[in-house]
Amino acid sequence: MPEQPLRWGAEALWEQLTPDLPGLSVEVVARISSTNTALLERARIVTPAAEDGDTAQVRRSVESTAFGRRSADLQPCLLVAEHQTHGRGRQGRIWQAAPGASLTFSLALPLAPKDWSGLSLAVGVALADALDPPVDGEALRLAVKWPNDLWLRNGGGGRKLGGILIETVAAGTRRLAVIGVGLNVLPMSPGDTSTGYGCLVEIDPSVSAPRVLQRIAKPLVEALRCFEREGFSAFAAAFAARDLLHGRAVTTTHSDVPEGVADGVSANGALRVQTADGLHEVGSGEVSVRLNPDAAAPC
Repeated sequence: MPEQPLRWGAEALWEQLTPDLPGLSVEVVARISSTNTALLERARIVTPAAEDGDTAQVRRSVESTAFGRRSADLQPCLLVAEHQTHGRGRQGRIWQAAPGASLTFSLALPLAPKDWSGLSLAVGVALADALDPPVDGEALRLAVKWPNDLWLRNGGGGRKLGGILIETVAAGTRRLAVIGVGLNVLPMSPGDTSTGYGCLVEIDPSVSAPRVLQRIAKPLVEALRCFEREGFSAFAAAFAARDLLHGRAVTTTHSDVPEGVADGVSANGALRVQTADGLHEVGSGEVSVRLNPDAAAPC
């Protein structure tokens, strides 16, 4: 546990973000099962009054008596949890987190892009640029591992530093996007060592979970609005600069592409894999991709 109570500056966050997200609420809870699950459940309880913005009686949650603003909520919400008991990643994986050592939050907002493809890559780029700003002549420390992870570069490979989980729900006449983010801030004992463990204190010794949130919140919102207008094309070049897999031997769970060499992404963010049979594109879906340390990429 942290020695001092975490000071999140919720009001300052609200003032910073509300011009871009009218109707925003910023909520911080000490403990919750999953911030993504909580916001999805809230959005699914939709009534005509809720769509019109009527502040119906607060629906209390089983996770926390302080949680919830409305019986149904389609308005933007930034929900921060000091501790998630059942944080989730892609394909139902558990996200290991510890109070103070991790930053876990979800941002829910109505979103209407023409094409949703590549959204997780755009979010990854926005987070990486905010935490590790590009500087001429200096190597980028943070990389984006397709389709939804942040890694701390380490020589030719790296260690996992964070993950992104994006879920959407049809709520009334709108679609709500819930962007869940988990970042390792301080050292802790990881539950899964297969990807190594990287944390932000390795980049900034003065870092804390609240400071990280203050640093990334506005760039994240701006990136989501940009993606809504322009799609993945606006982030393609920045992703290419941080593409962890490019040129690396990989194995995938796709039956048609068991192994090959990663060759960037397509215009819509699909992973391109060069195999003996030619170039294949792999969509995120239920496919997992791992670096293959035993195989070298061809020259």
